[in-house]
Amino acid sequence: MGKEFNAFAMAQRQFDAVAEKLQLDEGIRQLLRSPLREYHFLVPVRMDDGSVQVFKGFRVQHNDARGPAKGGIRFHPQETVDTVRALATWMTWKCAVVDIPLGGGKGGVICDPHNLSQREQEGLCRGWVRQIARNIGPLQDVPAPDVMTNPQHMVWIMDEYEKIAGGHYPGLITGKPVEVGGSLGRTEATGFGVIYTVREALKRMGLDMAGIRASIQGFGNVAQYAAKLLIELGGKVVSVSCWDNDDHTAYTFRKLDGIDIDYLVSITDRFGTIDKAKAREAKYEVLPAEAWIEQDVEILIPAALENQVNGDNVNKIGKNVKIVAEGANGPTTPEADAVLKQRGIFVIPDFLCNAGGVTCSYFEQVQCNQNFFWPKEEVLERLDQKMTRAFHAVADLAEETGEYMRDAAYMIAIQRVAIACHLRGWA
Repeated sequence: MGKEFNAFAMAQRQFDAVAEKLQLDEGIRQLLRSPLREYHFLVPVRMDDGSVQVFKGFRVQHNDARGPAKGGIRFHPQETVDTVRALATWMTWKCAVVDIPLGGGKGGVICDPHNLSQREQEGLCRGWVRQIARNIGPLQDVPAPDVMTNPQHMVWIMDEYEKIAGGHYPGLITGKPVEVGGSLGRTEATGFGVIYTVREALKRMGLDMAGIRASIQGFGNVAQYAAKLLIELGGKVVSVSCWDNDDHTAYTFRKLDGIDIDYLVSITDRFGTIDKAKAREAKYEVLPAEAWIEQDVEILIPAALENQVNGDNVNKIGKNVKIVAEGANGPTTPEADAVLKQRGIFVIPDFLCNAGGVTCSYFEQVQCNQNFFWPKEEVLERLDQKMTRAFHAVADLAEETGEYMRDAAYMIAIQRVAIACHLRGWA
């Protein structure tokens, strides 16, 4: 999210390359390379000291030809509208590639929740939805949690929306606690989905999960559950990296005989920061931030933010790496993609790899709208089936055409959205 890197420009570059392969006509290209609509607004919040602080908020709806827009809300001090535009665009492709009837949206607020009390965060959530209530809803645009937002934030947003709308609308928002309409299995869904795709990729390579080593960037919800399932299936996670809120930098925590996921989670705060002192006591090496990408492993899982595998560090990737599974959104730049392609590293692209979250959010929305909820086993079984089918559709196309996995995934997704737009007479 630095000044040189523009996530939306990257999303458009990716789209343009595939639009050319698909030979889309000019009208549909113009329609799909930019958001259909954007909302920019100010959110005033009465702070605990009595002052009023004004925050900048966004909601971007990229495309809703296939169904209501879907996408999370980020609270981040470096949030930009271009990042939100990119994430909304990727959500359109993500919903299409796993073939769920939703479009792409994303929201954001420029703020640092570390510096806000619970009451101030509640005020921010309620203020955000008051500004956008007419433009979201169960049949229009369905938000969800994202970076530095959580289920409690979603409940405050839902509650404020219901006050405005005068009824109960649990299908407005997903990622809620189970007690107020959330889905069982939602917490695990994105991380588990990453590993479902890794499992299938290894099968196609003729490799067994047992003994496979992985290094993960990030230690939030996605990274934690990806690590948990990979270890359960017989793999080993040798390092994870995370942001340290005290030092305002990141570190890599390494244990060559494999991390103890339950222990690391027990010394991690709600923002995904691991306690360095306790980790050292437990014999973890504390290494620089970039060390995660240099490990001698078979699988790399970037599960943090955008622009993390780039032209500056892609050549540090170890010689034994066979798979890059993108748990984060937009972690790999086109410059890095070119190197990965040249090296023959199998990339599971972000909008396929991490689509478990939006798939389970769709399940949550369906359950809320029906007012009928499924057991956890059923949710995870449906998730596994959906992710497995989507993965093999993309991998089959890549194999048949010789296309890079990312391009094959884009070809399937963009084609589905383009057909919906054509059928509606939009282009």
